[in-house]
Amino acid sequence: MADLTELTTMIETALPGAEVQIVDQGGGDHLFASVVASQFAEKSLIQQHRMVYAAVQSRLDDGSIHALALKTRAPEAS
Repeated sequence: MADLTELTTMIETALPGAEVQIVDQGGGDHLFASVVASQFAEKSLIQQHRMVYAAVQSRLDDGSIHALALKTRAPEAS
């Protein structure tokens, strides 16, 4: 079972300043994460998702996360 606080911290550490929301979609290992990060600017959706997956790779590897759905974007330009 994934620790949502730990996962949030892992993503925030990899992407400083990111806004991260993680929701358990069932069973503790099926998750949805919404991540807004300035590091995503000029990156494709695939690149953005790879950045998030890289941040939590150790939890994917140890089975704490079975499925991780993502919604990622750069902050709106002001």
